[in-house]
Amino acid sequence: MTYNSYNPKYKAVFSKANNHIVIYDTTLRDGEQMPGVSFTVEQKMRVAEKLDEIGVPQIEAGFPIVSKTEKKAVKAISNMSLNAEILALSRLEKGDIDTVIDCDADIILLFIASSDIHLKYKLKMKHGEIKEKVSECVQYARDHGLRVSFSTEDTTRTDLSFLKELYTIALDTGAERIGITDTLGCATPEGIGKLTKEIRKLTKKTLSIHCHNDFGLALANALSAIFSGANAVATTVNGIGERAGNVPLEELVTSLKFLYSIDTGINTKKLTEISTLVSKISRVNIHRNKPIVGSNVFSHESGIHVAAILNNPSTYEYISPESVGNKRRLFMGKHTGSTYIYNKLKEKKLTLDEKTVAKVLADVKRVGEEDGTVNDAEFWDIVEKYLNS
Repeated sequence: MTYNSYNPKYKAVFSKANNHIVIYDTTLRDGEQMPGVSFTVEQKMRVAEKLDEIGVPQIEAGFPIVSKTEKKAVKAISNMSLNAEILALSRLEKGDIDTVIDCDADIILLFIASSDIHLKYKLKMKHGEIKEKVSECVQYARDHGLRVSFSTEDTTRTDLSFLKELYTIALDTGAERIGITDTLGCATPEGIGKLTKEIRKLTKKTLSIHCHNDFGLALANALSAIFSGANAVATTVNGIGERAGNVPLEELVTSLKFLYSIDTGINTKKLTEISTLVSKISRVNIHRNKPIVGSNVFSHESGIHVAAILNNPSTYEYISPESVGNKRRLFMGKHTGSTYIYNKLKEKKLTLDEKTVAKVLADVKRVGEEDGTVNDAEFWDIVEKYLNS
């Protein structure tokens, strides 16, 4: 029995959650915008193939107007005959839209900044001009056979009444999806929840959420948006992306599946595999403590913990490492207890008396304090010393 299953407060929250959540992964676009990260066309195709293999239903392949190579990559992915729908990003510019049309993408992700600070210092446009742009470009994309998603940039710092006007124009012009973007990662879960509920009142069509992680709240904000009516979420593998990154695919999918019983259809057993792939080609290392896919997530050294794990892994593992393609690792060090010593001795069918085991344990702790961990070779050297004494 889990905490969520019998706590009425959490059960009430769960009952409001959507049962069908669409993941649209943007590793190949927003993830690549991380400074120092650049994928080749072949690498993008490889990641797209793996995302499709694990069951990601929508893949944002790129921002084709950026360069000829980017356009080539988006077009190549669009023509890979994947099960996933292919999305491409576009500003509210006809040149951008024409480029997306040439790429054979399934859905165009139209966006424009909407906050006053962006309008004044970046776009240098008035509210009326933005509204005209939305109407004109959504219609243009629709007239050319594209399915349209419209998102505002810097949504969480935008006047609510103006936001509603923009979304209403997009919906009335034929957009099948509208999106909220916490561009600076500056919203709180409570704020995102309130905003999502307000925007949800405008339509029953798909409402997406795209969160950044500047304050470490991207995952919490995404979940809050889901519980408040959003039903499409942007993610990146390993959470890579601009500044502090985006909602990590592996963390969102597993949170929904194992904590809220919402299955996105993504094969969680392959999450560590795709995490490793993206880490390799992006040259961004996975931190050992990275939730779900980090090497430390299912690692144990403390004597009390290891003793319990050996009896029943669920004592210190809410889910099994195999369920996300990870591995359990038991370490020896200064925190090791005698239970693990006896367990290791059984591997070679060795028996030592209690006093000798205590001596072995003392040596293990000493080496652990000096070196951090005690590897297998060091452990058996210690054991050998006492076997020959």
